[in-house]
Amino acid sequence: MNFVKVENLALLSKNGDMKAKEELAEEFKPFILNLSKKSFIHGFDFEDIKNECYNSLFNCLRHYTPDKHRFVAYATISIKNSVGLLIRSTNKRNNMDGAASLILNDNLENILSYDMEFVEDKIIKRITNSKLKKAINTLSCDEKELVDYVFFKKHTLMQFSIYKNLSYSKVVNMKNNILRKLKRILNTEISLTSFPN
Repeated sequence: MNFVKVENLALLSKNGDMKAKEELAEEFKPFILNLSKKSFIHGFDFEDIKNECYNSLFNCLRHYTPDKHRFVAYATISIKNSVGLLIRSTNKRNNMDGAASLILNDNLENILSYDMEFVEDKIIKRITNSKLKKAINTLSCDEKELVDYVFFKKHTLMQFSIYKNLSYSKVVNMKNNILRKLKRILNTEISLTSFPN
């Protein structure tokens, strides 16, 4: 790295010369790539570390006082320190928030069991879906079309009324009748399959 050239680029960059700033980044590129390849930080990939290094370089540019004439030393030390700080803060966060810090207590067990989906729940959901499919199959073609368009394809009733060239109130009545019909069919199905106490 040519120290005189870098010092001149730093001065020009500090005065707002974007071309000089790009050249300065190019001068530090081999150093930054080498440091990024050698560094492992949990949760950061190569690009993240490289971007952090460039961020540190441009931070140095903002805080650099040109009368010292030691930009290369200042920038390289700052870049190394920023990567070291990232490593330390990530390790500290992993120790505090990571899997090693997980201690099960009654409250956490209740939360975990609440979030779990049990086999019984999956079976009930599958049975309910099966009964709902049977109930939908008993509907007329127009009713099935509304159910598909509104409930499965997530369109609005207004869109369905435009699509079918029907009045909005007629579509709302259709939907309400369909829901009542499905409820009646499902209630009959449930009462037939329920067991006496």
